[in-house]
Amino acid sequence: MNARTWVWRAQRLLAAAGLIGACLAAQAGVTEAPVAPGAGTVSLVVVGDIMLEDGPSRAMRRGQDPFAGFAKLFKEADIRIGNLECVVATIGSPEDDKPNVFRVPPSTLKYVKRHLDAVGLANNHSGDYGPQAFAQMLGLLNGAGLGVYGGGLNLTQAHTPWIVERRGLRVAILGYDEFQPRSFEADTDRPGVAWSEDAQVVRDIQAARSRWKADVVIPIMHWGWEDPVSNARQRQLARTMIDAGADAVIGGHPHQVQDTERYQGKPIFYSLGNFVFDGFSDPVNNRGWALRLEIDKSGVRHVEVHLAQIGPGGLPQPAGTVAAP
Repeated sequence: MNARTWVWRAQRLLAAAGLIGACLAAQAGVTEAPVAPGAGTVSLVVVGDIMLEDGPSRAMRRGQDPFAGFAKLFKEADIRIGNLECVVATIGSPEDDKPNVFRVPPSTLKYVKRHLDAVGLANNHSGDYGPQAFAQMLGLLNGAGLGVYGGGLNLTQAHTPWIVERRGLRVAILGYDEFQPRSFEADTDRPGVAWSEDAQVVRDIQAARSRWKADVVIPIMHWGWEDPVSNARQRQLARTMIDAGADAVIGGHPHQVQDTERYQGKPIFYSLGNFVFDGFSDPVNNRGWALRLEIDKSGVRHVEVHLAQIGPGGLPQPAGTVAAP
């Protein structure tokens, strides 16, 4: 079946649910909230990889909230986001020759919505069940009131920032994947993720300020290898993004925390590691970071690093804080 047929079917599915128009509006990049006049300091919490199948799915079927251990941190933040590393859908077929594919039912979104404002889709699992399932997921997320970054019904939407405004501060979140399979990438007529071509990333960051009038721009990356230290490609791209105007760069995918640095005074977190994720036995894969950033029009003013210890079944619990890098 060709890509146009996939999109036609996906759009019919969304239209039948009465969601397609709202999904398109949300993917245009604007999610507004009532704000008080005058810009101030805003808190942003960012967590790493969220995979809700297996242990987390079993917990939710029992009525257990997989995010409960960090409920206080989320509740006290103005903006809360994380990487959704699974497909939320009821349709689609598993990708051929892909060893690990993850899909969870729409009922899981009540727990995601309870704690997060938006989720990232630019990763190597959001396309596990094909473009039709990806399109359904976009509609379901929108219907749940969740913003999206790093994915869309087409290439333009995938590269459009999620814009959120709090207390007069306008924040743009972008998302990019550069870990295979690249077949998950959005196209002009196909739903999918934003892929990180350097020149396009630079244009997106610049447009976040010039077109979308963002005060703060933060790209979220899915990149690197499963090593404790970032590689040369990660460091090159992170610095390119900051040179283009990003206020911070935050990454994931390696399933463990990686090193951090400051470049031009801006923080770079190469990998936050896992957050809600079952299936790892090594201790290094069962520790992650939840970041709380204090931001204003000057950028990131302060960083808190909250440790997450992932227990049996893939559920995180607070494990203290560490000094901010």
